[in-house]
Amino acid sequence: MPAEDEATTRDILLHARTIAVVGLSEKPERPSNEVARYLQTQGYRILPVNPMEPEILGERSYPSVSAVPSDVAIDIVDIFRKSDQVAPIVDEALARKVPVVWMQLGVESAEAAAKARGAGAHVYENACIMVAHRRLRIPARSRGR
Repeated sequence: MPAEDEATTRDILLHARTIAVVGLSEKPERPSNEVARYLQTQGYRILPVNPMEPEILGERSYPSVSAVPSDVAIDIVDIFRKSDQVAPIVDEALARKVPVVWMQLGVESAEAAAKARGAGAHVYENACIMVAHRRLRIPARSRGR
């Protein structure tokens, strides 16, 4: 369940620009692809993180969060991986000082979440960013890089 209140979530989604989607599949029928496509239509820049694909949704794909160039600011790391694979992803996000860690539906790790919160990050577990975005009626904006 999300630990942040609705006002905080709204503020995060209004001000975020770049979302690294870990486990983004190139297959359109996969939830990760559906969510990332939706986020693109809402004006967010998506950074695919998938070591098996060179490009997804028209964006260069990276093998890990730490492989994203350091001059690229990441506002949210959105995780579509099994819960037992979350800890190293959160460690990479914290090393990059990413302010928000979002674990999608079915993804949770109390230990990784506590570590991220201890480092000052906002954390969501077992929550869909697309559902939250729609529920809060965040307006789409033109996509800026």
